[in-house]
Amino acid sequence: MSAAPPQAADAPGLARRLACFVYEGVLLFGVVMIAGYLYSSLTQQRHALEGRGGLMAFLFVVLAIYFVWFWSHGGQTVAMKAWHIRLIGADGHPVGQWRALVRYLLSWVWFLPALGSAHVAGLRSGGAVFGVLAAGVLAYAALARLHPQRQFWHDAVCGTRLITWRAAPPR
Repeated sequence: MSAAPPQAADAPGLARRLACFVYEGVLLFGVVMIAGYLYSSLTQQRHALEGRGGLMAFLFVVLAIYFVWFWSHGGQTVAMKAWHIRLIGADGHPVGQWRALVRYLLSWVWFLPALGSAHVAGLRSGGAVFGVLAAGVLAYAALARLHPQRQFWHDAVCGTRLITWRAAPPR
């Protein structure tokens, strides 16, 4: 099936991108569960807090592989396909692996400032940390309104952009 070119390469609306973001999180739950099981089996982990740093590093790499693969092979993760969103380079061409990796690393800006703020504030309850994290994510998403093409900061920095993409109807 061939894909239709983007009409005006418009950025998808913020609500649609955030819905895709949430759906991606739901799908990644399964990826993280399988990767966590694999890690605990390979390391013979007996307690959840045993080897926690190694597990976090392993999951970081697994998520990098997931995103870099999908972004550099078609420009869409499963959630992005469902929400008709595609990642392309600023020049309109597909994204290569190095650019996808840079985008993955920079995309942690979604979470790190809020998590750092929660740590500095000494927040320990799950609800408080979740509240700060949700506020940070929404604030970061709102920054897209300041960009002329409504792109996220990490996309502007690494030369990528999200566009609305619908596959061509079958003949």
